Amino acid sequence: MYDVKLLIGGEDRGAGATFDRNDPVTGAVATRSAAAGVAEARAAVDAAAAAFPAWAATPPNARRKLLNAAAAGLRAKAQEFAERVTAETGATIGWGHFNVGFAATILEEAASITTQVAGEVIPSDHAGTLSMAMRTPAGVVVGMAPWNAPIILGVRAVAVPLACGNTVVFKASEMCPATHRLIVDVLVEAGIPAGVVNFVTHAAADAPAVVEALIAHPATRRVNFTGSTRVGRIVGELSGRHLKPCVLELGGKAPLLVLDDADLDAAVAAAAFGAFMNQGQICMSTERIIVDEAVAEDFLARFKAKTETLQVTDPRAPGAKMGACVNASTTAHVRELLEDAVSRGAVLVTGGTGEGGAFFNPTVVDKVTSSMRLYGEESFGPIVAVIRARDTDDAVRLANDSEYGLSAAVFSRDLSRALSVAQRIDAGICHVNGPTVMDEAQMPFGGVKASGVGRFGGKAGIDAFTDLRWITVDTQPRHYPI
Repeated sequence: MYDVKLLIGGEDRGAGATFDRNDPVTGAVATRSAAAGVAEARAAVDAAAAAFPAWAATPPNARRKLLNAAAAGLRAKAQEFAERVTAETGATIGWGHFNVGFAATILEEAASITTQVAGEVIPSDHAGTLSMAMRTPAGVVVGMAPWNAPIILGVRAVAVPLACGNTVVFKASEMCPATHRLIVDVLVEAGIPAGVVNFVTHAAADAPAVVEALIAHPATRRVNFTGSTRVGRIVGELSGRHLKPCVLELGGKAPLLVLDDADLDAAVAAAAFGAFMNQGQICMSTERIIVDEAVAEDFLARFKAKTETLQVTDPRAPGAKMGACVNASTTAHVRELLEDAVSRGAVLVTGGTGEGGAFFNPTVVDKVTSSMRLYGEESFGPIVAVIRARDTDDAVRLANDSEYGLSAAVFSRDLSRALSVAQRIDAGICHVNGPTVMDEAQMPFGGVKASGVGRFGGKAGIDAFTDLRWITVDTQPRHYPI
């Protein structure tokens, strides 16, 4: 069992209470964590505010060195991270290792942008005036990360804000506090000064009060949230009430479009990966396969065969491809969506069963229509809807018939046609002949509509976590009218 403390101003702290996270596979207590309240949340922001002036003044190459050291430290603890991920979320050991590798590149990309926080000189109408637009650190950033890709999204909550000279309060998910705490330990071991990164955990019941305290604190300057659209709306409303700019990366219902000239084997491979990687618990997961009816039967036969090769196993087993969902509530939700769809005329192609608890087999449902919950409701589990389209225009219409707009994909042998379709889809991200699940640390990542506000990655991250200030220097006397 992991024992998790808060970290405030460089000191490990307990709280007045603790809470437990159980292993979704064994049911045993995996983590016992300090349950912070409002007082601890405020203390964490106070500590970050106190550390901000010195960190903001730290030269960019010094910050670069520390972030690169943290990337190396992350890789060195890959097995420990993977074990914590499996114990807390039920994901496979392989998913944990993948998280570590990608999260390390996020730190390295953040390190590379420390010297790219640049402004510009803007011509002024006043003679002898040097007019500059300068990017400066915003201040304290509250970073909140979810459990589903815990290392990747936990690192994303802190890396670019730190690179830009901000200090951070990292609020962990109550589903994986030990995994998130290990990220902070890596940063501290790399040499990040006390108070620059602070760490808060809380019980689920205390989340509303803790989150409001973090956002409302006068020293908080940015809010950085990844999670569900339901909670994102709450965070966005709180941020707006307190006039705190926020970046929100929220839910999705990603469509993968299979046009009538698609390479079906390539589409099948991408669809299976996108729908069932990490048991479908990724914000970019392929939730809807929109297939031209001219090739639907051929595609479905191949997709069924591929899906039936994916076996749900103990996530600790060597080479496991699919493990457990994060909890039994997820599998219950998937069953509800399946039962509703079948009762309204959908066809179960394969799957639809589980071994109980948090395990559920990869499930494909054909002939899904707008009358079914599965059509529009995010499943966040190992189930995918197949929706048949009359033609390309109908496929685009179906893809856009969603409140979400995070990731999408289009498969066609005609790249010009596919690119045209991609540009018509309402999504922050669209891939031609690639899966909906794809990310790179330097890319502008984010969605539209109910999938979020703002962008992470590369220069987009600089925009999100700095203030643009106008500063002038007069080099000769001015004439004033009074």
